[in-house]
Amino acid sequence: MRLTARGTGTLVLGLVLASLGLWWRYPGVAGLGIALVLLVVAAVVSVRTTVPVEASRSVRPRTVQRLAGCTGRVELANPGKRFPVVLDATDHVAGVATPVDVPMLAAGERVAVEYPIPTDRRGVLAVGPLTLHRRGFAGLAVARTVLGSVVDVRVVPRVLPVRGLPGGVRRGHVGADERVESGGTDLVGLREYVPGDDLRRLHWATTARTGTLMIREDADPALPHLAVVLDDSAAAYGDPASFEDAVEVAASLVSAAVEGGHPVRLLTSSGSVDVAVADEPSPALAALADLEVTAVARPVPLRDLDVVAVVCGAESDLPSLLLEVGRAAFGVVLAVTEAAPVSAVGGVVVLRAPRADDLVTAWNTVVAR
Repeated sequence: MRLTARGTGTLVLGLVLASLGLWWRYPGVAGLGIALVLLVVAAVVSVRTTVPVEASRSVRPRTVQRLAGCTGRVELANPGKRFPVVLDATDHVAGVATPVDVPMLAAGERVAVEYPIPTDRRGVLAVGPLTLHRRGFAGLAVARTVLGSVVDVRVVPRVLPVRGLPGGVRRGHVGADERVESGGTDLVGLREYVPGDDLRRLHWATTARTGTLMIREDADPALPHLAVVLDDSAAAYGDPASFEDAVEVAASLVSAAVEGGHPVRLLTSSGSVDVAVADEPSPALAALADLEVTAVARPVPLRDLDVVAVVCGAESDLPSLLLEVGRAAFGVVLAVTEAAPVSAVGGVVVLRAPRADDLVTAWNTVVAR
């Protein structure tokens, strides 16, 4: 409990008036001063003796795309049977105080208040603790209650609608760039038999040679593997907003590939991120949520890949990127820069647009099948 600025001023004024009135023998002045002091005392008593409020706080969802909705919820109850309770609430989001509008609680009333958590910044947001302020009589005193612990809300990049990947690129052959019809399988690996495996998938030649039952790992050659490479060098982006666009393009391509059943590998040019994704894009999105630009610049290590999509900025070293991407069966460079006609350099498609939405639209028009 503490006095507010108004309460402190009232107390000081009351003490001064009471002292001067008694000193000068002015009963009116002394009485006014004593009345002000008693008013402050009444405010303190009203704060200390008010029925305690039952409260709980929650935040949902804990992982959210940038600019999507995230909500804090405060449930309050006044268990008293006679007097209402007036509360002010403040939550803290990434160290910034966010006011929460709480109505007056009548005796026996229970309310739930929801308030938005800002998600305009990618990364991990520390939300909390929630602070309740109970104001006393005339707003002269206030009691503070800290409610709930600090919870983390992870803001991942936006995922934009990507239509799909180029179809029918054969995988697993060095230098292969031929297209095949949908259907059929490619042998992509062998593993030991485990109970429950389909015996029709036994690889008899290897089983006979090793004496161990071996199961063949097959893949549809019309479902290519995708590598998404994000240039995260600081020198590639003149504007921080353009790096956010690049991150969102990378997140969108990874998510679309996973939804289509394509194995995906997410890399950054600095080597800080190298994530293989098969069934769920969450690991890649989590890695992108924490990603910042870096001063490290190095060639992108790409070998024998099917589809490679490099997302870069206006100042990226485009010749080096084209050289690396050209080793893949199908390569695309998506540059966050001023819009320009679609071009092809040595078999690599180059898309340029100033915003993530425009780059994804260009991909859907030119690349997706």
